Amino acid sequence: MALCSWCKKTDAAEPGKKKKKGSAGTWRVYSLKELQSATNSFNYDNKLGEGGFGSVYWGQLWDGSQIAVKRLKVWSNKAEGEFSVEIEILGRVRHKNLLSLRGYCSEGQERLIVYDYMPNLSLLSHLHGQHAAECLLDWPRRMSIAIGAAEGTAYLHHQATPHIIHRDIKASNVLLDSEFEARVADFGFAKLIPDGATHVTTKVKGTLGYLAPEYAMFGKASESCDVYSFGILLLEIASGKKPLEKLSSAIKRTITEWALPLARAGKFKEIADPKLNGNFAEDELKRLILVGLVCAQNRPEKRLTMLEVAELLKGEATEKLLNLEKDELFRPEDISNYICEEKSAKKEVTEIEEADTVTETAANAALVDIQENTAT
Repeated sequence: MALCSWCKKTDAAEPGKKKKKGSAGTWRVYSLKELQSATNSFNYDNKLGEGGFGSVYWGQLWDGSQIAVKRLKVWSNKAEGEFSVEIEILGRVRHKNLLSLRGYCSEGQERLIVYDYMPNLSLLSHLHGQHAAECLLDWPRRMSIAIGAAEGTAYLHHQATPHIIHRDIKASNVLLDSEFEARVADFGFAKLIPDGATHVTTKVKGTLGYLAPEYAMFGKASESCDVYSFGILLLEIASGKKPLEKLSSAIKRTITEWALPLARAGKFKEIADPKLNGNFAEDELKRLILVGLVCAQNRPEKRLTMLEVAELLKGEATEKLLNLEKDELFRPEDISNYICEEKSAKKEVTEIEEADTVTETAANAALVDIQENTAT
């Protein structure tokens, strides 16, 4: 994608001045000097995380507000492209469950994106990372996060103009604000879908364990690919398990291979995260798992839309949920085919390019491309 017109502006922004208004809200052009001051010259102690593209820093502006600043490590055409995409996408969208753009800086070869600071890190950090042992994600919070992330993604697919495919839905890209409300983040891989188009064919980007088979094998990106990734995310929220589980040095099992037989047998409680200690609403757990498995099936035409996902998670579609339970996916004779297709897809996926990733080191590290243990 060509450098967006916003990113060509390099004039410095003084506090409270030079605010720009995109189609979705107000954002600012920051000066490099201002962001250096906010982050203590990008001090190591302010670093929240680091990835192949660069680092994310915590900062505090002159007015006391806290920010997260993504700083590209090395300028390149590829980095410039991803910077431009993220600025363009974030400038277009405004939803309570999407991470907001506060502004950017483009001076010389410095490229920085400024976001709202999310004090409760990412969903990944609470499911598998540094805060997993604290068990801060009780069941009501998990349901709220699932619904919020669904509504944010549904906005991208159905309300944004043109529609937007995220292409990297995963636990590390769901950030949590001070109230543990979900904010879908990181739009560096996102694609705009022209009116009337069903998909775009593109180089595969994303994270192993979350990639839809048709996207991993043929590079066909569509809203349905995000739905697949979201289904994996729902199963992760319900179970506390990673998308890919290493059984031996040569064998990995997907979360769907593990969960589907249990769901078919009606053993939903056995899928629940042990850290919940049985403290969950059984009907909500069942709903989350059923929706997750239908979204994460290999046939894209059988998956739900994100509008349907949000509706079902909120319990607003009782009849639709009953029909979901009768889906052919949950019939005994279909399970072997499902698992065979899953293994075939996994074989293909191992041959594609993985996203640049990094392990979380502190708050908001999910603003970078996280090296998730889910992919190992």
